[in-house]
Amino acid sequence: MSENTAAPAKKIEFEDPHLSAAADLQEAEVTRVRALRGAWRWALIVLTAATILLCVNQQFSLRFFIDYTQLNTEYFYLLIALMLPFTFLMFPGSQTAPLDRIPWYDLLLFALTFGSAIWLMLNIRKAAQFGWEFDGAPTNVIVAGLIMWFVLMEALRRTGGWSLLLSVLPFTLYPMFADAKWLGPFRGTQSTLQQTTAYHMLSGESLLGIPIQAFADTVIGFLVFGTALMMTGAGKFFINIAFAMCGTFRGGAAKVCVFASGLLGTVGGSIVSNVLTAGTMTIPAMKKTGFTPSYSGAIEACASTGAVLAPPVLGATAFVMAQFMNTGYADVALAATIPSVLYYVGLFAQVDAYAARHKLKGIPRAELPRFWDAFKDGWYYLFVIVVLVVMLLYFKRESHAPFYASVLLVILHQWSGPAPWKLGNTAVLILSIVATAAMFWFGVLNAALWGMCLLAALNEFFPGKNWGGARWLHFLELNGKTFVELIAILAGCGLLIGAFSLTGVISSLANDLLNIAGGDAFLLLIMCAVTSLILGLGLTTTSCYIFLAILVAPALEKLGLNKMAVHMFIFYWGMLSSITPPVAIASFAAAGIAGAPAMKTGWESMWVGSIIYFIPFFFVLNPALLLQGSNPYPEALGLTALACFGIVFICGGIQGYQAYVGDLRNAGFMEWPIRILLVIGGFVIATPGGGIMPLSQMQVTLLGLAILLPTLLIALLLVRRQAACPTGRVARALIALHNRRR
Repeated sequence: MSENTAAPAKKIEFEDPHLSAAADLQEAEVTRVRALRGAWRWALIVLTAATILLCVNQQFSLRFFIDYTQLNTEYFYLLIALMLPFTFLMFPGSQTAPLDRIPWYDLLLFALTFGSAIWLMLNIRKAAQFGWEFDGAPTNVIVAGLIMWFVLMEALRRTGGWSLLLSVLPFTLYPMFADAKWLGPFRGTQSTLQQTTAYHMLSGESLLGIPIQAFADTVIGFLVFGTALMMTGAGKFFINIAFAMCGTFRGGAAKVCVFASGLLGTVGGSIVSNVLTAGTMTIPAMKKTGFTPSYSGAIEACASTGAVLAPPVLGATAFVMAQFMNTGYADVALAATIPSVLYYVGLFAQVDAYAARHKLKGIPRAELPRFWDAFKDGWYYLFVIVVLVVMLLYFKRESHAPFYASVLLVILHQWSGPAPWKLGNTAVLILSIVATAAMFWFGVLNAALWGMCLLAALNEFFPGKNWGGARWLHFLELNGKTFVELIAILAGCGLLIGAFSLTGVISSLANDLLNIAGGDAFLLLIMCAVTSLILGLGLTTTSCYIFLAILVAPALEKLGLNKMAVHMFIFYWGMLSSITPPVAIASFAAAGIAGAPAMKTGWESMWVGSIIYFIPFFFVLNPALLLQGSNPYPEALGLTALACFGIVFICGGIQGYQAYVGDLRNAGFMEWPIRILLVIGGFVIATPGGGIMPLSQMQVTLLGLAILLPTLLIALLLVRRQAACPTGRVARALIALHNRRR
């Protein structure tokens, strides 16, 4: 056989990572989860369907309950009754608890949770009428409240670990000894056990407060949308698109990782889930093209961290943030846009510099999927996301948008499948536009009924993408697992808000913090950042945010800082623990896939994702980066360009390779001074001037250039001189040989 007839290169095949990885749960710190079987699995499925229908009924005012208008508080307690009891069936109480059966004490906790929630729901209307949340609640209501208090704390322990319980429990008890002298600035109005219980369980400021309101109003819909994307194969589409676009560049597998995880993160909202899905595809590809196992895991962990930063679907914390600030979720998602762009620009720059320094090549084009083939197979995912964004930003239909998008997605998924006849892309696009218009015109219920009828008819003709009964049951089961975990965390953390609200300590505490910081905004921001990072090591992102939004945010706002910037600052620093040792849950998950040491992967994650430690300070200094202000867009464009320019030098200094200069190892003994100056100069360039900064934007930019230009000139001269030296060429050859052998 002649050499010209060599076999063609084998293309990389990608399975749907969402369907192959067990990544259903959102924020759990526990790893032991009990799989429900038989009657309990059916109960979870049925009650999950009831939860979704209740949410649709409430958001669209469909009046499922004839001649009865349900109060919001009754609706909240009904959701708690349907979902919270399953916490004790799904999450074992200890490491030795059985996973193959449900112990009697978990069944008892299930019954107590359901019974107390129903009893409180039946009495919440009278509580609102007679003011029981402050005083005078009947004994049976107090007893039900005490039971609910106990089971909530146990649910927190099982879903968030001991660290979350020990952080929340003392504060829930705090109103009963709030007048103690030893509390100092935390002294407030003291209450009895009965008063504290009634306030926690019956008021709209504690258990039924901001976290549960966010869950009931918006989180349920977006979780349903995320599950629909997962079940229809969006993961495979995003990863194929990423490989087709970025795979051939130097270090292409790592750039694919950043791009694919960013795309998945825009609609996923879970860091660990993102690692477990995208990582199964990207980490082996990175290792194959020359990245070390620990560095591969670090890149995936950092890229997946964007799951809670990238709009349109941020993590659950963003919905709670919107409720805290009494603003729309769309405003929070829009504000998160530029910071997430800066973060991913930083990751791309880090990866590019690392690949150039280590001379890592991309994946051969022959092994990669073709862009147009990948796009044709899943263009409707992008179409649905566009519809979601339009509904969020233009129509301001935040609670309705995910339901419209979910129904539209499933319909288009069915239409795009294989059939005895071939529908062209134009025909499917026209049908999708008609379906979208029908949803807007008729409302979600009519559209859903029409869509389900259409799907039932299409099942006979589209066997490749058949959403039959088993698929729908699995869809409901996955949603139920996520609902159960999140409602346990959000309901338990709601008691934090109630405790501080009841004691009235917030305003005095804000003044005390200002006195400690001496009115210095920078010092208070650093105090907040350190506190957020420390709390984030033991708490979930949501609970950490709630804690600091209560305690620290009022003080920062009193200094005149933008409200959105303050809350986004807390949000960013609270989630950094996902890549910061000793917790680094995202890094450890990626290390397991990569087969790398967990702690080493954690430290490398900090190094790779280090740009994220700078970004919160950028947007606090100038909220235009969050698109805040009367006309922020022109200023935001200039600041974003400067920040991206500065980030290139920060990443060049961190990785030791500067674009258009070369490998800084060739600078000899001047390598580290040059790298440090590049990081400093890049940070100064990227930092917004004016506002609380003593220097104007022009002065800050000129200062950064004064640091960078001489540094770059010296680096260029040293690197070029070394490249021209024969001894240098021999040394580089020996280094390259050593790296290949290693």
